Amino acid sequence: MACVSELISYPVKGCAGVSVPAALVTEAGLAHDRTFMVVGEDGVFRTQRSDPRLALVRPSVGADGGRLTLRAPGAELLAVEVDPAAERIEVRLFGKPLQGVDQGPGAAAWLSEVLGAPSRLVRVPPEQRRVVDGRTPGVSGYADSSPVHILSRSSLDELNRRIAEAGGGPLTMDRFRPNVVVDGWDEPHTEDRVLRAVLGEAELAYAKPAVRCAVTLVDQRTGARSGPEPLRTLALYRRAVRDGLSGVMFGAKFSVVRTGRLAVGDEVGVTAWDADRP
Repeated sequence: MACVSELISYPVKGCAGVSVPAALVTEAGLAHDRTFMVVGEDGVFRTQRSDPRLALVRPSVGADGGRLTLRAPGAELLAVEVDPAAERIEVRLFGKPLQGVDQGPGAAAWLSEVLGAPSRLVRVPPEQRRVVDGRTPGVSGYADSSPVHILSRSSLDELNRRIAEAGGGPLTMDRFRPNVVVDGWDEPHTEDRVLRAVLGEAELAYAKPAVRCAVTLVDQRTGARSGPEPLRTLALYRRAVRDGLSGVMFGAKFSVVRTGRLAVGDEVGVTAWDADRP
């Protein structure tokens, strides 16, 4: 039986993840996932592609989303009383203009010091409904695209087996920043073939493959790039063109078609498979 072995939310886009025993799956993914984002003076989002130290920022958010705390090595804890009605500023995510609710000078000063570059913290406006594309379109906060990213343990095991054959050491799941880790699928990359699944009370539908980028090169514990893996090995067996996308693919992204509670240990019940994929 396939089941959820880990749930991870990323309250601040690009920052460290928070493992949770259970979460409400909203239209935009796990509750509070990518609700906040760090931007530069120009409003462009900061990402570990260019700011790997984001990995060192460890957020936590209250159940109601009203209080955000940020921790980082060498910095005092920052508590932000979230104001969803504060000033809106224009932000840009992959070149697309969006709105962000600015969370004030205190958060801006703290992030600027930790990251070594002028930064501000913004929240998704409560009224925003950002529709993202895919085979099944969905709604997302500040995630790159689709709201839920699923990766199986067997897929990571296969990657680490191949890396070991080349003389490298194993990588941890956090390199790939999934929301849902699935255990119990013996065949690697089974998530590629799932078209629809019920997890706990929630139902998800396939949107697109997860195309991997340089963020996977960042050691999430040190906030530094640490070599060519996993992209070097993935490029040998996971480069593909699929659903209008091309690149190195590892994991799959899903849209939420029914909201509900999801917990670690819940069964992953696949109700539709893609017969065209091996």
